[in-house]
Amino acid sequence: MKKELSILLVIHNEEKILDECLNKLNFADEIIIILDKCIDNSKNICLKYTKKIYEGSWDIEGQRRNFGISKCTKEWILEIDADEFISKSLSLEIGEVLNKYSEYNFYNIKVDNYIGNKLVKYGWGATFGRGGVSCLFKKGYKVWGDQRVHPKIKFSGKEGPALKNTIEHRFVSNISGLFEKFNSWTHLKALDLIDSNQIYNESLLKNIRRVFTRFLKNFYKRKGHREGKIGFLISMFAGLFPLVSYLRAKIYLSGFK
Repeated sequence: MKKELSILLVIHNEEKILDECLNKLNFADEIIIILDKCIDNSKNICLKYTKKIYEGSWDIEGQRRNFGISKCTKEWILEIDADEFISKSLSLEIGEVLNKYSEYNFYNIKVDNYIGNKLVKYGWGATFGRGGVSCLFKKGYKVWGDQRVHPKIKFSGKEGPALKNTIEHRFVSNISGLFEKFNSWTHLKALDLIDSNQIYNESLLKNIRRVFTRFLKNFYKRKGHREGKIGFLISMFAGLFPLVSYLRAKIYLSGFK
């Protein structure tokens, strides 16, 4: 019996790339759209592909993703963003995997990250970008945590073998986009540190050490050095992320915004 698949997209003002993303998803049994604070033409674009559209406003990333999962009606879910593109070969592999195995509950799919038109294959991770994501899962086996940025994810069941084909991720359109991501994510992480009271378990020294350990992990273990100056920059962002988030949280608590 063929396994049915929901594809879930959480969207915030993605009119420039949304049509290209949705056009590649005709292999799904249903497409679920979550529009978060959208004020552009995203809804009208989505209506060409699905009527299952839900609008709302969420400040907590994990909460809006769990809401989206709850709206999916099929046994399996593929959860992607509008800047992630599914190739024909990946869609065929997903179908084969779901119907070949019955003992697994979620799968990891590798990600090819692009800065503009350039594929940057190495150096991602440590809270700055990702080289793979467990976005294919059986409903009921994945729950997002209550964080604004990089929510913790809890899986249950058994992980299957990683898929061979990759997701094409248009991470940012240029180098300036990396700086914008860093600024936005460290701000949101600072708010998470405050709300969870985790800030009181952190120290300046511990976060300074993280600058070096995370940089080295991305630049050498994750082979960021193979990307040259861009790899160095990505590794620096990964290393600085906890320190800058910590400092922003401390500054916010002192009354500055």
